[in-house]
Amino acid sequence: MAATERESARLKTRQGMLAGYRFFAAVAAYFACAMACRADIIDRIAVSVGNQVVTASDLDREISVVAFLNRAKPDFSPAGKHATAERMVEQKLIRRELENSRYPVPSAAEAEPLLQKFRQENFPNDDEFRRALAEYGISEQDLKDELLWQRTLLLFLDVRFRPGIQVTEQEIQDYFTKVVEPAAKAAHPSQPVTLADFRDQIEETLAGEKENEQVDAWLKQARARAEVVYHEEAFR
Repeated sequence: MAATERESARLKTRQGMLAGYRFFAAVAAYFACAMACRADIIDRIAVSVGNQVVTASDLDREISVVAFLNRAKPDFSPAGKHATAERMVEQKLIRRELENSRYPVPSAAEAEPLLQKFRQENFPNDDEFRRALAEYGISEQDLKDELLWQRTLLLFLDVRFRPGIQVTEQEIQDYFTKVVEPAAKAAHPSQPVTLADFRDQIEETLAGEKENEQVDAWLKQARARAEVVYHEEAFR
């Protein structure tokens, strides 16, 4: 399996963690002159994570950006917003760990080639790309932020969790016997199936499963140490 394919698969399994965020003030008030008598505009807080916040506009932007990258329709339903909020809470916790423990992070310049690759694979020309951005109500910088976060996340997982993961030969053999071999024979009854043909993929799959278990356990502990408050009015 190619390195880029493995990275894509790992990102999909950690959807709860794919998004780039900026720290915004919880409330933004805009005042017109007294004679105009214009009302204040409030950016409602959706989630508080300790002393950090996710605002309603953060939530909507994240939904739009992820949908754009997935070439899907944004889901602004209450359920869709809650699912996105869960991912954003996880990312806040990971960002806090990155800052406190000084893990290595990619440079902002690494986002540009990622964006160019995405554009080439999904849009035939710049005009269509710009129209799509306008349709989703997002900017090119929003995409760069998200792509850079995905790169940051993979690097964090590699440094924080991968070194301690071990997959035994017995685990590989058991997975091949119970999962891969029956499926391969069912799909291609006349073709021989050997462990050697699938060993690397099996090892990567099992390592990914163990990584996810470790990440989930770590996030559970991180949540327990943080005060996470959801403001339901922002999800309606």
